[in-house]
Parts: sequence; C-alpha cells; structure tokens
Amino acid sequence: MLTMVNKEGEMNMISKSLEQYLKTMYILKQQNGNIRVTDVAKNMNCSKPSVNKAIYNLKDNGFLNYESYGKIELTKQGEDLAKKILETYDIVYLFLKEVLNLSSEEAEKEAEKIKLTISDNTTNKLAKYVHKTLGLESLDCDYDINKEKCRCCLRRTNKKYLNN
Repeated sequence: MLTMVNKEGEMNMISKSLEQYLKTMYILKQQNGNIRVTDVAKNMNCSKPSVNKAIYNLKDNGFLNYESYGKIELTKQGEDLAKKILETYDIVYLFLKEVLNLSSEEAEKEAEKIKLTISDNTTNKLAKYVHKTLGLESLDCDYDINKEKCRCCLRRTNKKYLNN
C-alpha cells in the first residue's frame, strides 16, 4: 500500500491494485488525451464494473475527479502518484538491466513485481546508486522519488551514456 498526503494534510492510502488502475489511467490520458472506462477495462483485461469500482475508490481518495457518465480526470495528486509509480518502475528496471545485466525481458518482468513492494526510501537509495554506477552523479539532482526532474535527466543522460 502506498500512502500520500493530500493538500489538507490527510493521509490517503491506496492498494497496489488501485495503483495499477491509476497508472493505466495516466498512460491512457497521455496517449489518447482522455480516459474512458472501456479503454481502462480493455488495457487491464478486467470488467467495466471493476473499473467503475476503482474509479470511485480513487475519487474518494482524491486522485480523480469524476461524475457518473462524465469525464474521468486525474487530480494533481493523482497525476503525481501515477508519475511516482512509473518512476519507481524506471529506476528498478535500469538497475536490473544496466547494473545486474538482466535481459530487457527479464528486467521488465522483475521491475513490475518489485515496484509493487519497494518503499520510497529504498527507491531513493536505489536511484542514487544507479546514478553513481552509471556515471550520472554529476546531475546534481538530489534524486527524490517525489520529484519529477530526475526522470527526464536520467533518461536523457542515460541514453548518452549507453551510446558511448
């Protein structure tokens, strides 16, 4: 379970299952410009009633804005959490592929599993290790899983590093 603090200072906790729904909705928004129940259900290979239940749970936790049969919109908090979920996957994947030399396929599978259980503190330490090991410590990003800057820095710099 992941815990987030909302703008009122209240703690919101969501399950790993709801994290997956949120991540899927964020990706669909980026790809299609909108989020539809049908697309979420198809993408996650689940039923529309399951998606609707997740939508209302995410709405109750402040991650979505939604009115019945209306637009599904991520709140700022929902978008931040979705980015954090994706960020965790990226860091774990880089570690497994580039540091441990797992194949891309194996690193993808393992990163999916690990990201569901890893804490923010461990992710931050892993990211700092990956930065140092891949020669990225000069980024001076002071990596933190809750900051978006490093995601862009890491990808751009890592591509340069891997091409050399």
